Amino acid sequence: MTASTETTAAAPAPAPAVPTVDGAGPASREAVLATAERARVAARALAQVSGAVRNAALLAMAAALRAQQADVLAANAQDVAAAEAAGTGPALVDRLRLTPSRIEAMAGGLQTLIGLPDPIGQVVRGSVLPNGLQLTQVRVPLGVVAMIYEARPNVTVDAAGIALKSGNAALLRGSGSAFRSNRVLVDILQAAAESAGLPADSVQLVPGTDRASVTHLMTARGLVDVIIPRGGAGLIQTVVNHSTVPVLETGVGNCHVYVDESADLEMALDILVNSKARRPSVCNAAETLLVHRDIAASFVPSAVRALQAVGVTVHADPAVLEIAGVIGAAGDDASLVPAVVPATAEDFDTEYLSLDIAAAVVDDLDAAVEHITAHGTGHTEAIVTGSLAAAQRFTAGVDAAAVMVNASTAFTDGGEFGFGAEIGISTQKLHARGPMGLPELTSTKYVVTGTGQTRSAS
Repeated sequence: MTASTETTAAAPAPAPAVPTVDGAGPASREAVLATAERARVAARALAQVSGAVRNAALLAMAAALRAQQADVLAANAQDVAAAEAAGTGPALVDRLRLTPSRIEAMAGGLQTLIGLPDPIGQVVRGSVLPNGLQLTQVRVPLGVVAMIYEARPNVTVDAAGIALKSGNAALLRGSGSAFRSNRVLVDILQAAAESAGLPADSVQLVPGTDRASVTHLMTARGLVDVIIPRGGAGLIQTVVNHSTVPVLETGVGNCHVYVDESADLEMALDILVNSKARRPSVCNAAETLLVHRDIAASFVPSAVRALQAVGVTVHADPAVLEIAGVIGAAGDDASLVPAVVPATAEDFDTEYLSLDIAAAVVDDLDAAVEHITAHGTGHTEAIVTGSLAAAQRFTAGVDAAAVMVNASTAFTDGGEFGFGAEIGISTQKLHARGPMGLPELTSTKYVVTGTGQTRSAS
């Protein structure tokens, strides 16, 4: 259809166009593999670069981010405008948005990495064999580390910095909603890294914003050494289920707080509220409360009040509903009841990432462990107890990357664990589990030094 040359009424002014960026849209498999090939070459060079050079690159990258803040903010404003025009929700827009303080935090994070111990070349173990061979196991880079992640352009800088500090080339595939921001950030990081003596291809943005480019990256086995997905459950499972490249699986967090019969109830309230409400949108936030039956009548009312005070809705099993209903019927706590709704079977398998929590009464510690085994995701589980024996049984019985005893689930974090930096929290069991810092982005090699030893034919 062609447009008419006649106008019968004034048309509304069109919305300002959001500029496009080279590299957005579809990307061929050849283009993605070519990027990975360049990363492979850069990774070989990085493996031989000293820690001093890598630290100099990190310092240059931090300085460049600060110096070119205006360019980053301008590109980000275009991404934000496009997201808002597409009807993206406020929470996701906030994750996408960069501010001067957020850019400063990104630059500060790079400088923090400089002060951390260099993992490359660290001796894991060593010995002298009976035949006189000196055996040393040392840390080496993984090689080419690819990140697939959603929104949050700060991850672009975090991932690039952690990869370079650990001697790896970084391939970054952010979401299309942040493509302009990521393009400018990677351009800045590349130039800074090159100025410090690293290959420019040490940090690259994977071309394309279509799903096919993700597929091409996931099947670049032999060029990419590991892929780390970071985002929602859908993204993580897509990568895990379809990648031919090894995956370091970051975790969906259906985390539990179990309040044991011997718990200090005031402590339990503080831990519960902090675990749930400190930052409900993160993977270490508590999503389920389990309460020992013997203390349910006294603890559940206080727990519901405390959760309601910070805006949390409790999705309650029949036992919790009964206790909350009795309180509401008494008249002095009528406002309590709207904070409690009946739980569905799905609620206990849900990572809410919101001001919601499932709650159930369990018969004892063993029942709590059984519930967690059935519904947990292996991320973080917490027990509040005054019994050392109960704590030991819980930590032994629960299969999770982190188990908290009388502490908030919010502490499952690389920074809080003293790692200084973290590229994600792994819920798998091979190679890395829990917060993944610099050592988790390394492998090892054995260096065997002899004095002419040969092995006999037998």
